[in-house]
Amino acid sequence: MSLPMVVPEPGLPARVTIYEVGPRDGLQNEKSAVPTAVKEEFVRRLLAAGLPVVEATSFVHPDWVPQLADAADLMQRLGETGRDLPVLVPNERGLDRALALGLRHVAVFGSATETFAQRNLNRSHDAQFAMFAPTVHRARDAGLDVRAYLSMCFGDPWEGAVPLEQVVATGRRLLDLGASQLSLGDTIGVATAGHVTALVEAFAAAGVGSDLLALHFHDTYGQALSNVQAGLRAGITTYDASAGGLGGCPYAHSATGNLATEDLVWLLTGLGIEHGVDLTSLVATSSWMAGHLGRPSPSATVRALDPAQSPG
Repeated sequence: MSLPMVVPEPGLPARVTIYEVGPRDGLQNEKSAVPTAVKEEFVRRLLAAGLPVVEATSFVHPDWVPQLADAADLMQRLGETGRDLPVLVPNERGLDRALALGLRHVAVFGSATETFAQRNLNRSHDAQFAMFAPTVHRARDAGLDVRAYLSMCFGDPWEGAVPLEQVVATGRRLLDLGASQLSLGDTIGVATAGHVTALVEAFAAAGVGSDLLALHFHDTYGQALSNVQAGLRAGITTYDASAGGLGGCPYAHSATGNLATEDLVWLLTGLGIEHGVDLTSLVATSSWMAGHLGRPSPSATVRALDPAQSPG
C-alpha cells in the first residue's frame, strides 16, 4: 500500500504548502561533511518530487555550523534554480552574501526566550531585534522576500514553559520589522495539540491571522502529526518539514529530528488535502540520502515504504 485511503475531514484547508527544510535544517547538525555535489542533488531531487519550497542552506559563519560552510558554492552550483530558493541569513553579513548571488528569498532566525537568544545569537532577547532590523529592511528594500523563524515557541530546555503572550509579542515584533511570514518553532518537540490551538488563537487575538503563520514541529515526543492536525483545524496552511526526518538544532541538545516530510505527506494525502508532492519520489530521495549519511531514515513512512530502511 503506497498511499492511504482518502477520508477528508470537514473544515480543513483544501491545500497546504510544505516548506522543505531538509537541506538546511536537516543537514546542519551532521558531524561528517556532506559533499556539496550530494547537497546539490538532494535539493534538485526534492524539487523534482514536487516540493514547492526548498530551503537550500544558511549563510552562517562556518565556525558556527561547519556543515554549511559551502553555502555559496552550493548556490552557485544550483544556478538560476537556486535564485528562487530561500536561504537563512543570520545578519547583514549573511545578507550581503545572498545579495551578491542574486538570491530572492531569505530568512532570519529569532528566539522567543532570553536564554536561547544568548546561546544561539550571542545577544539578549531584546538586542536580537537590533540585529534583525537592518537585515530585514535592506532585504525588503532590495526586493527580497523575508521569512522569520521564531524558536522555542512551545518550551525552552533552560527556561521551561514559555508564556503565550511572550511568544506573541516576539512574533509581532518580527512581523512588524517586515517579515512576510512567521514560522513558529517547537524547537525541542514538547508541544501538544491544545497548546498549538491556544498559541494560534493568541496570535489571532493580537491581530495576526493564520495566513501569516507557519508551523515547525519536531517529533521528540511523537506529537508532530497530532500538532499538525491541530494546526490544520486552526487554519494554518504552511508546515515546515524535513525529508526523511533529518535534523535537530546544534544549540539545543534536546532538539531531535524534525517532522518528516513523508509522514506529513501521508497525513495530508489521507485527509484529501492537496500538497503537490510525489510520495514515491520523495521516499526514494530520503532513502538515497540515508545511504549517503550511513544510517536508516528516521521517518516512519520511509521505513514502511522502503524495507531497506527498516532497522534490523
